[in-house]
Amino acid sequence: MSRVSFNKPHLTGKELHYISEAHALGQLSGDGPFTKRCNAWLEQHTGCREALLTHSCTAALEMAAILADIQPGDEIIMPSYTFSSTANAFVLRGGVPVFIDIRPDTLNIDETKIEAAITSRTKAIVPVHYAGVSCEMDAIMAIADKHDLLVIEDAAQGVGSEYKGKPLGSIGHLGCLSFHETKNIIAGEGGALLINDARFIERAEVIREKGTNRSRFFRGEIDKYTWVDIGSSYLPGEIVAAFLWAQMEDAKGITDRRLAIWETYHSGLSGLEHDGALRLPFIPADCTHNAHMFYVLFADLDERTRAIEFLKRHEITAVFHYIPLHSAPAGVRFGRAPGDMSVTNDASDRLLRLPLYYDMSEADPRRVIETLVTFSRS
Repeated sequence: MSRVSFNKPHLTGKELHYISEAHALGQLSGDGPFTKRCNAWLEQHTGCREALLTHSCTAALEMAAILADIQPGDEIIMPSYTFSSTANAFVLRGGVPVFIDIRPDTLNIDETKIEAAITSRTKAIVPVHYAGVSCEMDAIMAIADKHDLLVIEDAAQGVGSEYKGKPLGSIGHLGCLSFHETKNIIAGEGGALLINDARFIERAEVIREKGTNRSRFFRGEIDKYTWVDIGSSYLPGEIVAAFLWAQMEDAKGITDRRLAIWETYHSGLSGLEHDGALRLPFIPADCTHNAHMFYVLFADLDERTRAIEFLKRHEITAVFHYIPLHSAPAGVRFGRAPGDMSVTNDASDRLLRLPLYYDMSEADPRRVIETLVTFSRS
């Protein structure tokens, strides 16, 4: 019996050709022709003011923290059910993550609890679009506008998803995307900063170029460039961008294939949800998702643990997801959780991610479904 892996990076077939082309063009460092193509694709598909490719979503988040002018003691509201990069980017600037609970339906930040967490030190709200399903962005943007706060979308999982027809990452003042190998379109590592508020464009270019005004120099706006601000080397190399360009060209086909697998899971497991054996993902009517992941929620931690072992015995790899940041050692040290975190704690104990990747055979998701049905009856 062959193993069903949790993830396998997908190749469209053009990646190596474009990498060779990048080499032939004579520029493998950042901001070459393929980087520019990727930036233009993101601007076209999201409607952002400017897109800047980065070497990771972590880098994009770090840039966003600098652009937000986070100072020691400033507070940033975010969910605890997310990856460490969401918080680390702001902690590196001396910021204090303020963790609030998530909604039980989408597992996104609970917008009804944001205002109670706002203090005189609050600078930004960071909604994380879990599983490529949008947070309630109208409510979040209204709160931010009322309290004069920035909204930085962590849309690492959201390429190709929308909220009320708006691409994720294009709604807040800034948006951060990921092209890690576990995402829908990939570059091994890679990310992008989407700038939706024009006041951040010029400084973002400087921060990304080690604190220099090099971008203006190459556009012919100045006769030499120099160090003008803080920054770092946030650019990806052209090999990364060339690989990503092949993925972007086939982004719709990749998303459509993943959606088909997602729908197979959803229809095949709906009977178990009806019987109360597990819970399936919830997609609000206003959201168009990208099938970034398919997860199920079991009754408790013990049942999830037994399910993982059962699937493993049947050569299927399924994994749990985040350990909540508010209870992690660094979260306790650097952040705070002012309210109840019961939904976050509960979801962390019960959630199981199922295999989902482009190159799954037609039989693979059916086999996962059949194994879970067998487990539920055991």
